[in-house]
Amino acid sequence: MKEDSLANKVYIELRRKILTNQLLSGMRLKEGYWAEKMSVNRMAVREALTRLLGENLIEFGPKGGHFVKTLTPEEVKEIREIREILELGALKLLVKNVSKENLDKLYEICDDFTNMVQKGYFDGALEADVRFHETIIELSQNQKLKGLYHISNIPLFHQKMGKSQTHMKDYELTDVEHRKIVDSIKQHDLARAEETLHKHLERGEMTTLDLGYE
Repeated sequence: MKEDSLANKVYIELRRKILTNQLLSGMRLKEGYWAEKMSVNRMAVREALTRLLGENLIEFGPKGGHFVKTLTPEEVKEIREIREILELGALKLLVKNVSKENLDKLYEICDDFTNMVQKGYFDGALEADVRFHETIIELSQNQKLKGLYHISNIPLFHQKMGKSQTHMKDYELTDVEHRKIVDSIKQHDLARAEETLHKHLERGEMTTLDLGYE
């Protein structure tokens, strides 16, 4: 495999893990570890890290090294705002062109999320959560909107979660809210879909602030 292809492979994997919070804020990304884990050379990892650095997903540590960027409360607020702008816009387009095929895709992701939580596969649940929101953007069928969403590098709000009562309650609410959004799309009820998404994103912002900045 060519060097640029290897670097892209590492970039895609690390980016996915950062955006789904499988790699947490402040976690160090060591070249040697990721080179071995992904069966690539250090140069490929270095190129991937440089790209992630340019996208502001990682940062240099005070004493060197690459670390997953730690979000400030203001950045968390801005993420919620940009997500709301883009995802509400996508909802409006999706409701106008809703189809059974699109609804089936969204319900399938909801089922994946539920099953992952029930089986204790929390990394998989986080990925399903990201996929739900990305799919709403994708189904809008607006390429410019999709491009903006991608380059915005929008992460999940909450930090990596486990089995505590607080975390399980968050999973439960996420599941309910996702399904309510899809039900609203199915019924062509844009106002209800928008209200649910707004509350969902607002709750995510508060959850992140509670978990990360206590």
